[in-house]
Amino acid sequence: MSENNSHTKNIYYPPGGILMWIIITLELLTFGMALVAMVLFSKSDAQLFHSSRLLLNTKLGVVNTAVLLTSGFFMTMAASCFKSKKSVEVRFYLKLVLLSGVLFCTLKGFEFYCKFSEGLTLDVNLFFTFYWLLTGFHFIHVIVGLVIIGFVLKAINETNNLSQEDFEAGAAFWHMCDLIWLIVFPVIYLLF
Repeated sequence: MSENNSHTKNIYYPPGGILMWIIITLELLTFGMALVAMVLFSKSDAQLFHSSRLLLNTKLGVVNTAVLLTSGFFMTMAASCFKSKKSVEVRFYLKLVLLSGVLFCTLKGFEFYCKFSEGLTLDVNLFFTFYWLLTGFHFIHVIVGLVIIGFVLKAINETNNLSQEDFEAGAAFWHMCDLIWLIVFPVIYLLF
């Protein structure tokens, strides 16, 4: 392939492939519309949204944000090592991504358990309906991301022959989870 064709391919085929970026765009639009709806509905009962938000554990949310951002850093390092064909380092960083993702899910699961134990369920009020739907949907995305990264790590461990596009698709999905949380966290935990 000529250098010109390689350059053209990079422009029209983003990291991870066009299908992954269509999925990411749709996910961001879905979360974005839900967050806009939440903000618009909050205007009708600002006091309810404010008092409900105060029932959230913001410190735990900040820790979870730091954990997820750290996992994004580890994924970036894994991608850099993958491009440089440093398979030992790729495995190391992917394991750190998995560990960080599991820690995020554990902390979020603890938060969910606390809210549920306090009776702050999906049907308590409109704020908690949005809280459960948005954070629950994100939680599912992180679990899916963990499965994807697990398959990527397994492919590297078993064959050490994973395509750049497949690796980048997994990395793009994981970074999407980071990005969504960076939008969800401030709206739910800090805005109202």
